[in-house]
Amino acid sequence: MEWIKLIGIVIIVLGFIFKFDTIAVVVIAGLATALVSGMTPVAFLEGLGQAFVDQRIVTIFFLTLPLIGLAEKKGLKEQAVNLIKKVKGMTSGTFLSIYLVIRELAGLFSIRLGGHPQFVRPLVQPMAEAAAEAKYGKLDEKDKETVKAKSAAMENYGNFFGQNTFLGAAGVLLIVGTLDSLGYKVSGMDVAKASMPIAFIMIVIGVLSNVLFDRKLARKYKNKGEKK
Repeated sequence: MEWIKLIGIVIIVLGFIFKFDTIAVVVIAGLATALVSGMTPVAFLEGLGQAFVDQRIVTIFFLTLPLIGLAEKKGLKEQAVNLIKKVKGMTSGTFLSIYLVIRELAGLFSIRLGGHPQFVRPLVQPMAEAAAEAKYGKLDEKDKETVKAKSAAMENYGNFFGQNTFLGAAGVLLIVGTLDSLGYKVSGMDVAKASMPIAFIMIVIGVLSNVLFDRKLARKYKNKGEKK
């Protein structure tokens, strides 16, 4: 009957299939596994509480959400938009390319910068949209959604391909540990050096994509006249 201890996996799979609340599904799966394993409900709750206390640093993330909301309410977004409109010649694609480079450099020096809720949503996307509207006037909804998607994409590209250029990054250490367990002797420096050409190629691809997007906007809105 040892297989009955796998009931937690079944509950999680069914919970995801029927799209129940994720946290509730995980807690119920844990409780079911604990009960069939011989733990009492009290012991389960004690273990759950101890794990939460040990990992409470994870919940620090939630502190950023009200801070971002407060900053937006006080005009952070408006100030960012006004700032980008004052930069002459700045296009949406140019701004996004600059952000991509900054994001990868931040990864190279292991600087914790960016994030969708903390940076992209309140700052990067409004500034990219403002750069386009300063040049072409009001964008239609489809182009606004494209700017939003490209802003998120630059964050993902910069974070994913930039983080492994730092030899002490968690991903690099994981790669080193995995390769070492398989008999391949590599160091963090080796992995970081191998990641740099890929990070550079990603910058080139991202910049080209942004240049093409700028040209697409120029063709679409040229008949409406550029906003001086």
